[in-house]
Amino acid sequence: MGCITKHYLNESTILGVWKIEEDIKTLLGMVEMDGEDRKKYRVFKSTSRRLEFLSVRALLAELLGKDARIVYNKNNKPFLKDGSRFISITHSHNLTAILCSKDEKVGIDLEYMSANIGSIAFKFLNRREKVTKNPETRKYHLYIHWCAKESLYKICDKEGISFRNNITIMPFEVKESGEIKGKVRTKRIDESFDLCYSRYNNYAIVWTKKNYGNNNLPGEDQPVAAPRSR
Repeated sequence: MGCITKHYLNESTILGVWKIEEDIKTLLGMVEMDGEDRKKYRVFKSTSRRLEFLSVRALLAELLGKDARIVYNKNNKPFLKDGSRFISITHSHNLTAILCSKDEKVGIDLEYMSANIGSIAFKFLNRREKVTKNPETRKYHLYIHWCAKESLYKICDKEGISFRNNITIMPFEVKESGEIKGKVRTKRIDESFDLCYSRYNNYAIVWTKKNYGNNNLPGEDQPVAAPRSR
């Protein structure tokens, strides 16, 4: 199917989602890999990891053009080679999503809602957070919390942030889509964020963006917030 949405959140920020229905041969024909891409691609032995890797690059080409390249810093975090945008990448099951912006830091996460997430909720929820007891929406509500915390972890780009102790999602009534607020508080961070969430079939998707004023665009010494293994 390829790109199922390419949404401009504002004049400088783009959100794209790719549904993987292609085989490896088809995706290979849709992307142009340089030497570094090919080297990293050959490391992956499983078909699923190769499909994920290729779908990220196919979606990036759809959003920014075929010349756009993802490279990695010493911590294996991805950023755009030309440093033109902040970027965040996420993948789960058959969906890949990218959020990128010229002037806003970004964070995005999506999850296929398959696990019994209720059994591990105590590991990432704190006492200030409220989750519905309605069995029809409880799983989705929990996944929104998880995805929101992942998104905030990424946008803050800080190691050592505890989902349970340092990130709080303010109570909200769960709907198919909406806006929520989150806070990140550590010894070095005290920030509030607006987040958006949505549901696509059995996926929960949450993203956030924030303009920090005169922030330099990312480079090798200033990695953007993004998943750690894309």
